[in-house]
Amino acid sequence: MNLQSQHSIFLPIHHNTHLQGFIYSNLNNSLADMLHNQGYQLGQRNFKLFTFSRLMGKMNFNPEKGFTFYPPVSLIIASPKVDILESLAHYLIKKKGSLLGKNTVWAESIEVMVDKKFTSEVKIIMLSPIVMYSTLYRPDGKKKTYYYNPWEKEFSEKLKDNLLKKLTLISSDTNPSQDYQFQITPLLVNKNHEKIIFYKQTVIHGWMGQYQVSGSPELIRVAYSAGLGCKNSAGFGCFEIQ
Repeated sequence: MNLQSQHSIFLPIHHNTHLQGFIYSNLNNSLADMLHNQGYQLGQRNFKLFTFSRLMGKMNFNPEKGFTFYPPVSLIIASPKVDILESLAHYLIKKKGSLLGKNTVWAESIEVMVDKKFTSEVKIIMLSPIVMYSTLYRPDGKKKTYYYNPWEKEFSEKLKDNLLKKLTLISSDTNPSQDYQFQITPLLVNKNHEKIIFYKQTVIHGWMGQYQVSGSPELIRVAYSAGLGCKNSAGFGCFEIQ
């Protein structure tokens, strides 16, 4: 979607919550409440099943004040749940203006992506960072979050496990076989692509860059629509196929 405003758009350095809040505020109330409070449950886990890009467009960055965007700007939102996308489009078209942080914006245009045919090998570029982590325990019993980087073999393994869970939720396959394959390989990725984001008093490590993804087309489709990795609904794991 392309967003317009009468003025420049000012956002703090860490503004994922602002983008997320903008999305929730433009959904049907009952749907927004369900996603926020519960999501789609699988055992003890729950998934929101949507992801979004960083805000894209002409901008300036001030390390002390944050970002100044010059409209129009674009935001890509993906989900395998049609009701989420339909509700979002309906309310954005209906409203004359919505708050993005403290900025009033409106949808200048909304474009629906053509359904893609997925193959077993694609090159992708991240539109928001991939996040994958494990919760570990220290000797004193306290929890510690370990964030994986793209060169660790666990990175692909954890991403695959996460995608299998999402596949269970969005398909008729209630017990996805381990025959599904998934592998991600860094192509144009270096230390500068690591992004450290403060989100609701939590420090999150994620990775931008370009990657080679290979494996079962079904899992690649899930990744494209629901997001790669964790914390997708907070603005992580959105990508485009090159």
